Amino acid sequence: MTVEIDHTSLSVADYEGAKKFYAAALAPLGIAIRMEFPASVTGNVDVAGLGPEGKPFFWLASAGKTTPRIHLAFRAENRAQVDAFYKAAIAAGGKDNGGPGLRPMYHPNYYGAFVLDAEGHNIEAVCHNPE
Repeated sequence: MTVEIDHTSLSVADYEGAKKFYAAALAPLGIAIRMEFPASVTGNVDVAGLGPEGKPFFWLASAGKTTPRIHLAFRAENRAQVDAFYKAAIAAGGKDNGGPGLRPMYHPNYYGAFVLDAEGHNIEAVCHNPE
């Protein structure tokens, strides 16, 4: 049996800004906003679900800033996707926290890029495959 996290959520202070940032930054990985529900449906906050076609797995909630800051890593299929994520995230307002490259201290094929979002969370795209 494979055990995986099915979905997770991140509460944000700037919900509209976070939706724009994550939609742009994660687009190179095939991740887009797939669902949205207003507070009238959820009972207290607006939410947006991002993921590949048909399955949101990363949710943004308008419940205020998450503290402490967290690290989220999104898997990329290849190194070009990692590079594209980094460029898109920086263009969308993210701050460099470690450009694309090998991180052999984790394992020989660990290729990742790190960006801080507007609330200081460390967002990563990572590919584990050889080039």
